[in-house]
Amino acid sequence: MARKKTFSKTRVQLAGLEIDILRKNVKNLNLRVYPAEERVRISVPRRISEEAVIQFIEEKLPWIKKHISNYRKRPQKEPLKYKTGEKHLYSGKELKLRVVEKNKAPHVFIDAEKYLVLQVRPDSDIPKRSSVLKEWYRSELKREIPLLIEKWEKPMGVSVQEFGVKLMKTRWGTCNIRDQRIWLNLELAKKRPELLEYVVVHEMVHLLERLHNKRFYNFMSQFLPGWRSLKDELNGRSSISDC
Repeated sequence: MARKKTFSKTRVQLAGLEIDILRKNVKNLNLRVYPAEERVRISVPRRISEEAVIQFIEEKLPWIKKHISNYRKRPQKEPLKYKTGEKHLYSGKELKLRVVEKNKAPHVFIDAEKYLVLQVRPDSDIPKRSSVLKEWYRSELKREIPLLIEKWEKPMGVSVQEFGVKLMKTRWGTCNIRDQRIWLNLELAKKRPELLEYVVVHEMVHLLERLHNKRFYNFMSQFLPGWRSLKDELNGRSSISDC
């Protein structure tokens, strides 16, 4: 999740796909597919030739197209309407939404551990209801994240100076090593607490090791032995990645 410096970026069209080629300070070619956008991004070592990159992509085309095809076959979710009876995720649980219209300040809370109550003004539209719920998700994460950071700072021997929460399309988290600041994806509010903790630990390990290399993964195994299964669960059905 720590960002490596990008030295150049080019975009090519291949087999009807947009391919972004990023030259970075990496040892291997790293391919990532965004099936919803039918787009591919590949990070490559700085000095590898473009011919070698294109050849590598062409060899991977059957796998890329299969990945996109599988995504197309997935049942598409209906757009959320934020009305009573709808199902919404929070902390790994599926809750039924109950909309309460009152001429009071918007408010969100959980009732009886199975209802997600969204209190809004009678004239609130879908974007407003969505915004209220997102801000509640954000506040819940901002309550939980400091506890996790405090839990892990001493065992790991690192210090997080600042953290933030924002909606990210392609990453569960990022780490600014210089400023000792981490960012977490707003969508993590919908995931099990163990998955949130995995991402926090992942970002904090970057304060010990910038790259995703053997040393980094050894730290992960030292601090969170079951991290691989958590990573698989988190990324298994999502176009978001933690790499």
